[in-house]
Amino acid sequence: MPSISNKQAEIRRTILEHIPKEAEITKVEFEGPSLAIYTMKPEIRITHNRAITDIVSIIKKRIVIRSDPQVRLNENEAKKIIMSLLPTEAEVTNILFDPTLGEAIIEAKRPGLVIGKNGTTLQEIVLKTHWIPRVLRSPPMASKIIAHIRHSIYSGSKERERILRNVGERIFRPLIYEIGDVRITMLGGAREVGRSAILVETRESKVLLDCGINPGSTKPFEAFPRFDAGQFDISSLDAVVISHAHLDHCGFLPFLYKYGYDGPTYCSVPNLSLMTLLQLDYLDVLTKQGSALPYDQKDVRSSVLHTIPLRFGVVTDIAPDIRLTLHNAGHILGSSIIHLHIGEGFHNIVYTGDFKYGKTMLLESASVNFPRVETVITESTYSAPEDVMPSRMEAEKKLVSIVNETLSRGGKVLIPVPAVGRAQEIMLILDEYMKRGELLEAPVFIEGMISEATAIHTAYPEYLSKEVRNAILNRGINPFESEYFTVVEHPSAREEIIEGPPSIIVATSGMLEGGPIIEYFQQLAHDKRNSIIFVSYQIEGTLGRRVQKGMPEVSIINSEGKIKVIKCSLSVHTVEGFSGHSDRRQIISYLRRLSKPENIIVCHGERSKCLGLADYLRKRHKVNAVAPDIFETIRLR
Repeated sequence: MPSISNKQAEIRRTILEHIPKEAEITKVEFEGPSLAIYTMKPEIRITHNRAITDIVSIIKKRIVIRSDPQVRLNENEAKKIIMSLLPTEAEVTNILFDPTLGEAIIEAKRPGLVIGKNGTTLQEIVLKTHWIPRVLRSPPMASKIIAHIRHSIYSGSKERERILRNVGERIFRPLIYEIGDVRITMLGGAREVGRSAILVETRESKVLLDCGINPGSTKPFEAFPRFDAGQFDISSLDAVVISHAHLDHCGFLPFLYKYGYDGPTYCSVPNLSLMTLLQLDYLDVLTKQGSALPYDQKDVRSSVLHTIPLRFGVVTDIAPDIRLTLHNAGHILGSSIIHLHIGEGFHNIVYTGDFKYGKTMLLESASVNFPRVETVITESTYSAPEDVMPSRMEAEKKLVSIVNETLSRGGKVLIPVPAVGRAQEIMLILDEYMKRGELLEAPVFIEGMISEATAIHTAYPEYLSKEVRNAILNRGINPFESEYFTVVEHPSAREEIIEGPPSIIVATSGMLEGGPIIEYFQQLAHDKRNSIIFVSYQIEGTLGRRVQKGMPEVSIINSEGKIKVIKCSLSVHTVEGFSGHSDRRQIISYLRRLSKPENIIVCHGERSKCLGLADYLRKRHKVNAVAPDIFETIRLR
């Protein structure tokens, strides 16, 4: 078996043999999952495109062309030239430079005018500045977290360069063992909802799927993944893949970097922004509660620098014997179904994460097209026989009816929502029905992280439903900036809202675990004219679950750290059908649409639901379905 240096030399030789000397290749680097070709003439992206395509087909690796740093103009000069080449009608809002990748990131309200006909303007930029342009659409709403991430990446460019080189060396190392012995070990999310973490092992590699917390538990033994398992070793971990940004899937990721993990995290492009937002908020909530922090902000920053965002459908090497592809899961913005291709057709794993097999106002339905599937790892949150949700139209009508009834009797409507996903869905519905005249017009107050999360949604319209995407991209309409919405900028405004006329309050958090929703709930719970409407899953052990069960009184810890008893006289409603999860019919329909897998592993559900769904699939569909417990290892091949 050749050494790493011999393997690299072989790849470099192949590249140099297929690109003429006049292209002036200066070096070939392994950068993350890609091979980076550095050249004194970056225009070879155009002039030698056929040769590059031939190389890709031979070595079967992703290739990117980078300009050699010594030929790039300094950033100030490059910026002046770029601005001189772009029409004012493009409405450029920002130009940033990433020296690690040699990219000039151009943000514009009309990116098509930046690109030019057949990409001619971009070609001019390359020729005159030797920076590689990357064009982004300026989001309709400014996002602090996106700006924070970009600043972290650019200010840490040297560190990121080191990280990408190390990742590349590890991915392109030669195989020591033949492909075989694929195993998974449940480190979290087994017969429970929360702390999702699944270790996938081959003879050569180890990949962790998700790294979450259980927000309903205060005991570390139950709140965090079981990294004390013998199979888990940070130093031998090749990659972490995050399915989506909810804390029960990504909330513990920075902990890995705090304790020595130096490898990559892969996720969808929007997911990087959302999970950073939620991780920082998680630290903020713990700090306010006076709880111990499992990691701090610098660990979140470290996870940002180590994250390699991927677009849906792009096949990426993440280990010598594993390729990764992400597909739309339809759960929240950027949520991904993870497809792992092990070896050359040896075994294929599809991990659904949380998925919605049904279209919503916000998102398209989960993708069901995969080249091959031998093992499916599926969630089972709503998989019991009684978990059959009403249609989306029925859910919308029920929500509108409750809101109209409450407003008519002079009450206020409190809708606790997760900041990501459900908040935006409810906003779209309220706006649409008020515009139709089917919902009584009333002020809709938005508070919490919702505004920041919504700004992130508008930054990635290509990941939203066709209708919302077209509204933002083609018609210049941002449905999240409705005239009915008022963003609460400061807590001092709450008293006026609480004392004011009938209104709708949409605030975080979705399970009444922290956030501004707590103060509204304390002040509004005693009045029977008011209503609280749950539109998302309430994990056992949360305040939301206790209120949902109809307890006449609940206790909370107030801002002074004292226990306060709240009398619950307001009307309590649960409107199912808005869930970002599939119900039983959708889960079964989804699994049936896949080419019959050899194994189905059921997780992310209450114990009875995991076991029940696995039993049903075994008996009814004659498939090897299991619901493993924590620490259990299953050999797939």
